[in-house]
Amino acid sequence: MRRSTKEILIKRAFLATAVTSLAVLALIMIFLFMEGLPTFSFVSVKDFLFGFDWYPTDEANPAYGILPLIAASGSVTALSSLLAIPLGVMTAVYLAEIASPRVRAVVKPVVEMLASLPSVVIGFFGMVVMAPFLQDFFDIPIGLNLSNAALMLAFMSVPTIASVSEDAIYAVPRDLKEASFALGATHLETLLRVTLPAALSGIGTAVILGMSRAIGETMVVLMVAGGAAVIPKSLWSPVRPMPASIAAEMAEAPFRGHHYHALFATAMVLFLVTLLFNILADYFSHKHQQSGAASL
Repeated sequence: MRRSTKEILIKRAFLATAVTSLAVLALIMIFLFMEGLPTFSFVSVKDFLFGFDWYPTDEANPAYGILPLIAASGSVTALSSLLAIPLGVMTAVYLAEIASPRVRAVVKPVVEMLASLPSVVIGFFGMVVMAPFLQDFFDIPIGLNLSNAALMLAFMSVPTIASVSEDAIYAVPRDLKEASFALGATHLETLLRVTLPAALSGIGTAVILGMSRAIGETMVVLMVAGGAAVIPKSLWSPVRPMPASIAAEMAEAPFRGHHYHALFATAMVLFLVTLLFNILADYFSHKHQQSGAASL
C-alpha cells in the first residue's frame, strides 16, 4: 500500500510538471498572438509577409514588410545547415563507429561542451576574429555579413547534430551489424548500407533540431550578421534575420504602437516556423522509435 501511494504521488508530480509546462507555453503563445494580431489592422497579411521594405520608424510613410527578414533567416539557416549537417553527421559516425573507447571518452565531452558555449561568446568571436579575417582574405567591404553569421551558427549547430546523431547511430541494434558482417560485408559497407539507414530517422531529428536552433538564435546574428534589413544578393551581404530585428528594435518601439505590434507579429511568424521544425523533429523521433522496435 505504501509503495502504491508513492507511485501515485510520483505520477501526480510528473503530471503537474507537464501541465505546468503546457500552461506556460499556452500563455506565452496567447500573449504573443494578442500583441501580434493587431498588426493586421494597419497592414495586410500579404503586405506584411511579402513586403520588400521594413521601415517601421518612418513617420511619413512607415513600411512593415518582413520579407527581407524572412529571407535573411532562411538564407542564414540554409547556409549554416550546409556546413553543419555534414560535419555533425560525420563527427557522430566517427564517435559511434570508428573512434576507440579512449578517444571517444575525450572527444564526446568536448563536443558536448561546445554545445554549452554561451551564444554571446560565439558572437564575440565572430566579430573580433572572423569578421576581420573574412574582410581581409576575401577583400570585401565588411566582415559582418551573411557568411559570417552562417559560419557562427554552423559552429553552434554542429554539437547538437553530432550528439543526437551519435546517440541514434549508437542505438542501432548490434544484431543488424553482426548479420551484415556474417554475410561478408566490410565495415564501410555495413556503415553505409545498414547502420546509417537504420539510424536515418534519428539523424533526421538531429538535423531538424540543429536547424531549429539556428533559425531561432538571436545574439549571434545580432552581433555578426550586419543588421541590414535587405534581401541578400550575395554571400557577403549584410542581413538582419527575424530574431536580430526583434532584439534590436523592441527597446525603441513605443508601447502598443504600430512598430511594437509589428515586432510581435514578426515574433509570431518566427514562433510558427520554430514550432514547425519541432513538430518535424518529433515526427522523425517517433518514426525512429517505431522502426527500431520493428527491427527488434
